[in-house]
Amino acid sequence: MRNAYCLLLILFLGQQLWAQKATKGEVLYHVCQRSFYDSNGDLQGDLQGLRQKLPYLQELGVTSILLFPLYEADCYHNYFANDFEKIDPEFGTMQDYLDLVKEVHRRGMKIYLDMETQYVTSEHLWWKDAVGNLNSKYSDYILFEDSTHQTPATMVFDLRLLNGFDGKVIYATTVNLKSQKVLDYNIELFSYFLDPNQDGYFDDGVDGFRLDHAMDHLDGKPTLTNLFAEFWKPLIAALKEVNPEIKIVAEQANWEDYGFEYFEKATVDRMFGFGLQKSILAFDKQLITENAQKILCETPKGKEQLIFIENHDIDRFASLDFPQEKQKAAAALMLLMGGVPSIYYGQEIGMQGKVYSFGNTDGNDIGRREAFEWYQSGAGEGMSYWYKNSGAWWTQANAKPNDGISLEEQRNNPNSLFNWYKAMIALKQSNAALAIGSYENVPNENQNVFSFYRIQGRKKVLVVANLSPENQQVLFKQDVKKATNLLDKKIPFEKQMNLLPYEVRVWEVK
Repeated sequence: MRNAYCLLLILFLGQQLWAQKATKGEVLYHVCQRSFYDSNGDLQGDLQGLRQKLPYLQELGVTSILLFPLYEADCYHNYFANDFEKIDPEFGTMQDYLDLVKEVHRRGMKIYLDMETQYVTSEHLWWKDAVGNLNSKYSDYILFEDSTHQTPATMVFDLRLLNGFDGKVIYATTVNLKSQKVLDYNIELFSYFLDPNQDGYFDDGVDGFRLDHAMDHLDGKPTLTNLFAEFWKPLIAALKEVNPEIKIVAEQANWEDYGFEYFEKATVDRMFGFGLQKSILAFDKQLITENAQKILCETPKGKEQLIFIENHDIDRFASLDFPQEKQKAAAALMLLMGGVPSIYYGQEIGMQGKVYSFGNTDGNDIGRREAFEWYQSGAGEGMSYWYKNSGAWWTQANAKPNDGISLEEQRNNPNSLFNWYKAMIALKQSNAALAIGSYENVPNENQNVFSFYRIQGRKKVLVVANLSPENQQVLFKQDVKKATNLLDKKIPFEKQMNLLPYEVRVWEVK
């Protein structure tokens, strides 16, 4: 009898834990590790520093982190590899990486790696051995413009070189993704990061990958066609044989694309909701409604979209001179509408930064990738000013003392942007409808007020957002018998609402 009781208790507790886990949505934090936290005083953010700051990420409420590429490279952002198999020594060692992964998993979080294996530099073994050597074992690993293999092909945007912000000149070329040997190499490379010690357990492995600049026809190269079927699909299939639970997210090269072809032909799991990002940025109700319908309702079952307002390739949201109320409204939409919300590091404190215009250089994007601002003074332990004293990149940097843009200034301010992000994430994770529910547009006649439902089973949540800098009045015709305000219990539900500029209201309704 006792054994039967114990078994029932175990089953009940297991069901409760599963149900609790199932109602939690994923919240991604996209971090440039070089710019996040420096653990050893060399001004370079590193893996040990990121590990030290995992408690901060959990305080914010994020569940997963996406890193910039880790491999050895001359560009500060680590795209365009010198060696895919080595960790950039400025980030630390392979052991530092493995320690980070295990600690992330110990905390119940997930970790993803950004990979771009379509290009290599002149420092890479394939280039060094194959250029001018027709007998090289790597002769078909990269593309050439001539039969004697003297001239490697151009890379993305038809570039041959980049001028580094630090004075380096970086030459790069395109990898031959039609080569079976290249496909086999990628399968082996990616598989290593899924299970480094090959013991069949994944506590030391990543939970998935971001595929940067993924294309079916890469950069218009005449030979690199039909890559969805011949490269990406077999690669993903091989990786899922190692760990079926991983998630593969691809960045569409065409940001006007919803990514449906990637889901179907390349079998990726997630794409980037660029259309929704642009719509939220415009604060245009019609555009938001149209793109939300497309991205949140028409994405194939079992697939997902990353919902974001910032990433490493676009100007920071706060640099558009948006007031904090507007930033808060955008954050609420991003976090509450559905999909998998992705926060770009520093977004939660309103960091600023725009692209520079200094020609063909990897430094043009530094403004979008500056050091996380931990302190009010702009200085202190862990500040990752890797671009310090680098001319214009430093003199035009955005960090300023006492400007309100730092974690130290915002953490204890209940009205800060940081605490708004915390509150929105906590709200999302505490309500099953907001965490994993479906999206449904709620029509209203005010062109400045956007409203929608999130629905999960019997739970229904209504979100209403004023998209304008002026007070707005809106009338709801939906039948609401009971409503609980999830943000401010003092504000009752009324069919005729008066909304302050950029105000967001959230109700659980019946």
